[in-house]
Amino acid sequence: LPPQRWTNSINQASKMSLLAWEKETGIKLVQINGQRHYGGPPPGWMGDPPPAGTEVYIGKLPQDLYEDVLIPLFQSVGKLYEFRLMMTFSGLNRGFAYAKYSTQRGARNAIATFNNYQVRQGCAIVVCRSTQKRELSVDGLATSVSQQELEATLQRATQGVLSVTLHASPRQRQTKLAVLKYSSHQAAAMAKKTLMEGNLRLRGSGIKVEWLHRDLKQKLQLWEEQPPSSQVQEDKSLALPKPLALPLATQNVLDHLNTLCRRKHLGMPLFLTKCFQVNPNGWLLFWYQVAIPGYPMPFSGFTWVWQDGQGQSSHEKAKATVALRVLRVLGEPLVDPH
Repeated sequence: LPPQRWTNSINQASKMSLLAWEKETGIKLVQINGQRHYGGPPPGWMGDPPPAGTEVYIGKLPQDLYEDVLIPLFQSVGKLYEFRLMMTFSGLNRGFAYAKYSTQRGARNAIATFNNYQVRQGCAIVVCRSTQKRELSVDGLATSVSQQELEATLQRATQGVLSVTLHASPRQRQTKLAVLKYSSHQAAAMAKKTLMEGNLRLRGSGIKVEWLHRDLKQKLQLWEEQPPSSQVQEDKSLALPKPLALPLATQNVLDHLNTLCRRKHLGMPLFLTKCFQVNPNGWLLFWYQVAIPGYPMPFSGFTWVWQDGQGQSSHEKAKATVALRVLRVLGEPLVDPH
């Protein structure tokens, strides 16, 4: 059978039932980029969209179940603002959907009522709070890819990029892994689809695009937070930079960041640093946060600083180490002139 006739022949009865329901209720479903939408806002909605915590994730759906069953079911416990069913090319659903309610109470009712609910004999579905993931990992990039180049590519091809960070890949030797943060779950989902379609010319081999897994995120943070030692620095796969390895005075680094923020009209960076731990061999672990008024979110994390006994404040050294990281994220890393 030609592809079109083959896809039309799949679960014909369920599709006819859906069409009859749409005609009877007057509900319009719109399909965009592999998602079929109801509402967002629904007819007659007045005011702002619902607050955070009103969306639920629905999983383990039978693939031939559609909105004519799902929307009335989920609407029975609260007013729906939006319902999104993920679709395959063939016209089956992909086994999961998202329901956003007008109130947090509606979302709580849906979880309490429908988690482990049998939509069919032997088909228990999963309903839980939507995690609203916003971070992607892109593994297998060529080591020659620069942060500035990658950020420019993503700004052109996707919407809502907040930050791009590059790391040595923990899975493939001689490759890089990028962590991409987006302004919303929807922006991240659209970017994931764009990147997985492979139309972007990203340099690398066997590039793998996924939601950023919690264990990978923790591993990357651990590498950032680990105090450098001769043993660690010999392992090039970890690619841990020496803090403040640049032959630049602390004040020069901070001045460079301040100048860049002025040039980009972002406002002056505000630094908070707190010493958390003192290592016996002279390393200090600092927590930091940098707020830049014109940047969407603050930078925060941990960094190690070497205490060299030359009288310079360890807090100032921590600020300079962090300023180097912020400059990299803003696409203007300082280059060692030597």
